[in-house]
Amino acid sequence: MSGTSTINAEHGVTPGHHGSNSNVSPGEIAIGVVIGRASEYFDFFVYAIASVLVFPKVFFPFEDPLTATLYSFIIFSFAFIARPIGTVILMMVQQKFGRETKLTVALFMLGISTAGIAFLPTYASLGVASIVLLSVLRIGQGLAFGGSWDGLPSLLALNAPENKRGWYAMLGQLGAPLGFVIAAGLFAYLLSALSSADFLDWGWRYPFYVAFAINVVALFARLRLVATTEYARLLEERELQPVKVTEIVGSQGHNILVGALAALASYALFHVVTVFPLSWIVLHSERSIPEFLVIQIAGAVLAAGSVVLSGLIADKLGRRNTLGFFAILIALFSFFVPSMMDGGDTGQTVFILIGFVLLGLSYGQAAGAVTANFKAKYRYMGAALTSDLAWLVGAGFAPLVALGLAAHFGLEYVSLYLLSGAVGSLAALSLNRALELKD
Repeated sequence: MSGTSTINAEHGVTPGHHGSNSNVSPGEIAIGVVIGRASEYFDFFVYAIASVLVFPKVFFPFEDPLTATLYSFIIFSFAFIARPIGTVILMMVQQKFGRETKLTVALFMLGISTAGIAFLPTYASLGVASIVLLSVLRIGQGLAFGGSWDGLPSLLALNAPENKRGWYAMLGQLGAPLGFVIAAGLFAYLLSALSSADFLDWGWRYPFYVAFAINVVALFARLRLVATTEYARLLEERELQPVKVTEIVGSQGHNILVGALAALASYALFHVVTVFPLSWIVLHSERSIPEFLVIQIAGAVLAAGSVVLSGLIADKLGRRNTLGFFAILIALFSFFVPSMMDGGDTGQTVFILIGFVLLGLSYGQAAGAVTANFKAKYRYMGAALTSDLAWLVGAGFAPLVALGLAAHFGLEYVSLYLLSGAVGSLAALSLNRALELKD
């Protein structure tokens, strides 16, 4: 920790009075960020994969496979709609009762929602009420994830050395490929080890038990972290505190919108290479599902490497330039979606592997690329709402839209969908630069 005092001095952080542990290094903050993000993404992908492999058959057995999957994707989107609402509500809880209380409420809400899904009766035993309960629990997950914002990513960005901000920005994004590898690995194992009847009866519930345990442990770890004297002091000195939603929307609404749209290409690609192709294979291919999940796991490993690479590139080119460059590559990639997805096993494998590499390169810098626009007073809540809106606009409806377009109009429309995300990113980044010049 020899460089800690230098970093803190550069940012005006006054050392505390707790001996050798008084300063907090970016590396220590990064540990909290990685723990939090990896646990969130694991939960995220457990539900996403179940939305394709389990829920259409378990909760919508009365519909044809395509319609059942589309219904499942509608409920999948509920968490993304609820997430900004959870952020606003639990920010008010924090203002009144403190950060620790807010995170504790989020912890219990997430635990109840995830465990509730694991124990949920199926349509065969409970009828329509089972679908209603699944919807309520999915909304509960969204509210909890919105409320679990702890400010550590913003603290990391503010305390990172000037020439390594791209590197530190990508650390939390590593949670995405890591979470996918574990979630897909669990489902691949269960599908291979169990009969179809056993998997749909009880096997699918196991990943939700694991998700419940991991998220509770991770949230407790983050709660212990932010409750320590030094982290509390750093968060306060950095003005990482909530403000009234009317104030931030009125004052910083344009920054929130531009920030959310700047990473649109990354978020659109996020589900076009994970959830959508899995649903397409289930519905339109005889390919082994465990085998396809293994291909996606290989893609996620490549994505982890490209997330790390994005940090090095961003520190050379700048985060905004990096996002813009990879948005252009995603736009080019979009034109090849139909030929690859229609290209049999080989074409689909190439699509997954290239898609995951592009995802890692672009998504690695998707968080916080434009949150520097926020004044210190608004950065904490601005970063949270920007992230919520980016997920909602870019990823929340992506599986539903992509599958619906592909099934009814052809895979060419998935290309247009992905292309629109890339164009949106480039437009937002250009607008952001124009706003900077104007300022």
